[in-house]
Amino acid sequence: MPSPNSISADRLYRLVGTPKAPAFIDVRTDEAHAADPVLIPGSEKRSHLDVDAWAPKYLGRSAIVICQKGQKLSEGVAAWLRLLGVPADGLEGGIDAWRTAGLPLLQTAKLPPRDRQGRTVWVTRSRPKIDRIACPWLIRRFIDPAAAFLFVAPAEVAAVAERFGGTPFDIDGAFWSHRGDLCSFDVLLDEFGLDLPPLRRLALIVRGADTARLDLAPEAAGLLAASLGLSRMFADDLEQLEAGMLLYDAFYRWARDATDETHNWPAHTPKR
Repeated sequence: MPSPNSISADRLYRLVGTPKAPAFIDVRTDEAHAADPVLIPGSEKRSHLDVDAWAPKYLGRSAIVICQKGQKLSEGVAAWLRLLGVPADGLEGGIDAWRTAGLPLLQTAKLPPRDRQGRTVWVTRSRPKIDRIACPWLIRRFIDPAAAFLFVAPAEVAAVAERFGGTPFDIDGAFWSHRGDLCSFDVLLDEFGLDLPPLRRLALIVRGADTARLDLAPEAAGLLAASLGLSRMFADDLEQLEAGMLLYDAFYRWARDATDETHNWPAHTPKR
């Protein structure tokens, strides 16, 4: 019988990638991770052994706790979190139920190394326009919610990444960059196994806007216009990124839920 403090895989999937989603906390053991190196997109890995040390980070928000089968580890950690003031549920059936439902899993083999605070650190060129906003949005929503982004002079990206333990992206010669006709956004989807239909639809729009191929998707011209407008509204790259997060949140929800919806004017009003 499911726990009263649990959420089904299908319900959890509807929360993935959304800005107000609970924290997804994977508490499987290191041995379990090594045997099954995947995460539910947007998850953070934590140890059940020191829940009292990291629980304060989640005060003020809710959490979903994930283990392999949805049994003792997620039940226990969720109970501890509730005791410490964090509303928490477990994923019913754990990672196993998620996989059985055919839902996407993040392949973690190529995750960059993390810094002392447990974050992946990404370095790219300053003054972003499209791909350099789209990629951080994708990373924070689906790959590493705590990811840090450094925007630096183009000539210094590789050196800054090396000196500060970061990962360069969207720059010539980097692993995480354009490949043929694909954008860096496409490459992230492919390498991490994020084969979600709304993300693929969004990738086509990003590619069209970023590579002057507005014929690829009708929405590409709109994304290009909005992106160029944001780049002129904000002199600070990190402020632009925060504003761009909302833009991509909206495009993602459209791609997931609203592609068949239309709007017209005048509205139909009763005749007098």
